[in-house]
Amino acid sequence: MTLDINEKIDVKEILKDLENYRPKRRGWVWRQKVEGLKMGPFTYKNCSKPLVNSIPLPSAKYFGDIDPQPEHTITTEIASGRFEDDIRRMRMAAWHGADHIMVIRTAGQSHFDGLIEGTPQGIGGIPITRKQVRAQRKALDLIEEEVGRPINYHSYVSGVAGPDIAVMFAEEGVNGAHQDPQYNVLYRNINMVRSFVDAAESKKIMVWADIAQIDGAHNANATAREAWKVMPELMVQHALNSIFSVKIGMKKSNICLSTVPPTAPPAPNIHIDLPYAVALRDLFSEYKMRAQMNTKYMESSTREATVTHVLNLMISKLTSADIQSTITPDEGRNVPWHMYNVEACDTAKQALVGMDALMEMLELKKDGVLAEKVRELKERAVLFMEEILETGGYFKAVEDGFFVDSGYYPERNGDGIARKSEGGVGSGAIFERSEDYLAPVTAHFGYNNVSQYDPSAVNNPSKLIGGCTFEVPEKIIFIDELDETDNVNVRMEETKELRDTTKIKPEVEWLGDGVVQMDLFLSTSRRVAEYAALEIGKKMGLSDVEVIHKEIMHPSEGTRIQLKGKVEFTIDTKDLEIPPEPDIMSEEEVRADIEAKPMRIVAGTVGEDEHSVGLREIIDIKHGGIEKYGIECNYLGTSVPLEKLVDAAIEINADAILISTIISHDELHYKNMKKIHELCIEKGIRDKMIIVSGGTQVIPEMALKTGVDAGFGRGTKGINVATFLVKKRRELINEN
Repeated sequence: MTLDINEKIDVKEILKDLENYRPKRRGWVWRQKVEGLKMGPFTYKNCSKPLVNSIPLPSAKYFGDIDPQPEHTITTEIASGRFEDDIRRMRMAAWHGADHIMVIRTAGQSHFDGLIEGTPQGIGGIPITRKQVRAQRKALDLIEEEVGRPINYHSYVSGVAGPDIAVMFAEEGVNGAHQDPQYNVLYRNINMVRSFVDAAESKKIMVWADIAQIDGAHNANATAREAWKVMPELMVQHALNSIFSVKIGMKKSNICLSTVPPTAPPAPNIHIDLPYAVALRDLFSEYKMRAQMNTKYMESSTREATVTHVLNLMISKLTSADIQSTITPDEGRNVPWHMYNVEACDTAKQALVGMDALMEMLELKKDGVLAEKVRELKERAVLFMEEILETGGYFKAVEDGFFVDSGYYPERNGDGIARKSEGGVGSGAIFERSEDYLAPVTAHFGYNNVSQYDPSAVNNPSKLIGGCTFEVPEKIIFIDELDETDNVNVRMEETKELRDTTKIKPEVEWLGDGVVQMDLFLSTSRRVAEYAALEIGKKMGLSDVEVIHKEIMHPSEGTRIQLKGKVEFTIDTKDLEIPPEPDIMSEEEVRADIEAKPMRIVAGTVGEDEHSVGLREIIDIKHGGIEKYGIECNYLGTSVPLEKLVDAAIEINADAILISTIISHDELHYKNMKKIHELCIEKGIRDKMIIVSGGTQVIPEMALKTGVDAGFGRGTKGINVATFLVKKRRELINEN
């Protein structure tokens, strides 16, 4: 199976014969950096190997549609609970530069006490199941071939089912995972002993599978009452999990610190966040950095979140980030609007490429405020670690509430998370191994007495059983579904019409969910605007109407509202009357034609119309108008009599007359078009004169009925008009 760029990914084909699918590779893959990458007119210093297929930034059209990829791995998080829909979003994200796809769960996976099979959708979050993982890895194997770059697939090894999940991830070709026993202890209240024993086993399995590890220290930043005060603790948490992983056998190049800038505007975040980023990278220079944007202070404004994202990206560029995460603005309003995943990837790509070679032009000061703050943070972190040791170790420190305390160490506010060594989920679940304990499996932490059975199997214990599931995947028992009603087959049957016919519906979270979003401005207070907007949505025929963003423009003058709701109807694309795509010539071709045969035009707004902005954007070089192609433009002004335009065209021997009109009452704009057409006939020049009309109220088809050669409406650009003029002149020359 291969993907066709011009066809949607066939989820049914992905699911076919899934029980026999094996991942094409395992292990984490970093981007291939290219020194001195040449693309279009530019040379890049900090970019990676370009994609074979991708969608460039919107502004790329001005530079030959180049799509340089930064050296940083770019993350996106996609998980709606319906993996069949997420597969499509993964493909979109990959085309926009994402090569680290995280299937993030809410609460579900961390609360499971065993490996979940099948595809349960609604059991306390987004479970990570074998069928989901295998289907998505199969899809990503195809997607990475399509875009020409490996796509790293990622999820979580957490909860009391951590080792079970780690095994499944190793079997199914997962490439990255969060693994940090401190997360279990502090945020899920899983017994400390159980968490660290499970982590030892899980990490050993991840080592075998070459899975890159991201830790969970950033959760303290997101949880503490005043996040910017927990910076010393964050470094201690990073240190504990990192050295624990190293001792178990994980290579440092696979250990990624999940670093989050502690603040966001309107706090002076660069002043606070940059020293922290420098201190962290100084202390942990042997490890990788995974930079994630701050979500604690994220609200529902997409603009605000994007600004914070870009500031965070600048810190990544000023220091380092091997992996750049792209939390979307909808984290702040709990709306899984997956088109924002793509937008966030584009934001990261645009900002990082825009800052290419930044550090060749500047350097961070080695003295002064920055250096002093960096040293202070490192000293506080070291003192924090020393106190843990003096107190009696990590477990005792947790019992005493050292962690997620919002005091700036050594201050303590007494609001830390305290856990009992003998308490929590899974307490009493750890038993000492017997002396003859045997574990004939490939990746196992601790002793297993294999030598007494077969000395030659010491370094390969699974040899005793002819290989475990890591070497012999045929031994994996694949369970397809658990629930008769809550499964992918039922869900796809419900949306069959939208998958197999030409009918479509808007969507946000799931295929054909009917959800739409709209922006409103209401000239009233925030509270009144919110409930008025809900009523507007209902009167528009939307169901499940919800306000997802409120922004005060002025306490009494007005409020901006973003609304979402559902439409019940479908659109059949086969019934649409779609005009052909405008044929636009390249700028080079237009210039060449004008250079070979110069062209001049006369232009003006007609009748009593004083609106000149639109016409000036079409003709002026400043706005990308037709002047830029060498066309001589004679602008006569506003409210120009029609006869004056025609006489001026005759006087200078013009090739075309361009008229612009906004006023449309009593069909005045069409009457003026008809009249100038008749005037040209009357003066004997119509057969060699091109007449073009334009304006926001102009409908091209209606304009043609008046006798003019073309009508251009809203959204017209200079290249559209220039293309028409060149082609129409060629046509007239051939006719004459």
